[in-house]
Amino acid sequence: MSLIRRSFLVLILICLGCSAQSTPSDLAKKIERQVRSAYSIPSEVNITVGEVTPSTEWPNYDSVTVTIAGGDGKKSDYKFLVSKDRNTMLRLVKFDLSKDPFAEMMSKIDVSGRPTRGAKGAKVRVINFDDFECPFCSRMHETLFPQLLKEYGDRVTFIYKDYPLVEIHPWATHAAVDANCLAAQSPDAYWDFADYIHANQREVGNEKTPGARFVAIDKMTMLQGQKHNVDSEKLQACIKAQDEGAVKASMKEAEGIAVSATPTMFINGQKIDGAVPIGEVRAALDRALKDAGQPVPTHVPDAPSASK
Repeated sequence: MSLIRRSFLVLILICLGCSAQSTPSDLAKKIERQVRSAYSIPSEVNITVGEVTPSTEWPNYDSVTVTIAGGDGKKSDYKFLVSKDRNTMLRLVKFDLSKDPFAEMMSKIDVSGRPTRGAKGAKVRVINFDDFECPFCSRMHETLFPQLLKEYGDRVTFIYKDYPLVEIHPWATHAAVDANCLAAQSPDAYWDFADYIHANQREVGNEKTPGARFVAIDKMTMLQGQKHNVDSEKLQACIKAQDEGAVKASMKEAEGIAVSATPTMFINGQKIDGAVPIGEVRAALDRALKDAGQPVPTHVPDAPSASK
């Protein structure tokens, strides 16, 4: 019996040696300090160092996962390699060259039923996640329309998706729902509404109560509906229902592709964050057109700003 017990004990020890091992506290502390320093992570952000496991790809290294958790409850995992002597740590990013990351990104964005501007079915598509209450979105909207639409409208398709920042923009979701009510009947009415509200955000914001702001948005929506001869009863019923389903689905989709602020734009999959200068958008559009084998428009130099 003693021989059997000793054999069983040896087997347990072998299995323990092959399995994941908890990271010693001194090593975990070293890893945390390196990660916090390298990525300038503030002290209020929590860092958790996971278990050390043998690396299947790098024989001289073990693998460890570091979890970074922000105050908003969101967590992100990052994998690192730690040398067997515990003196070196690496973070390698593996790229699959058999796949096109831009094409994969575009495949994750559902644009079915969305109003479009510019060319129909163009090989280059601009998808902008927009917030009608966001001042930076208004700046981007002014950059895209009319200037870039004038330059690229015959070879690029422009599409907007909803991403209202509900925590800081209380009437943005209502405006998105109303805009989609227009889009269901008239794409042109949708775009006219987008043009107007982006240019006149203060007209809504100056109203003193949330209810008054909603009423102001509804009036703008009805006026655009009348202008484009849509079914007013159907439009009014849609506005009254305030069905946020499509808007929330768009928000969930955006978060799934790492959209966290507005405006966030994808030009054939290339991500552009924020209200960037017009030249940066032109450069991305020109690159996308070249990659798609399409002609690039001739650009007239911007007029120099008047000296003060």
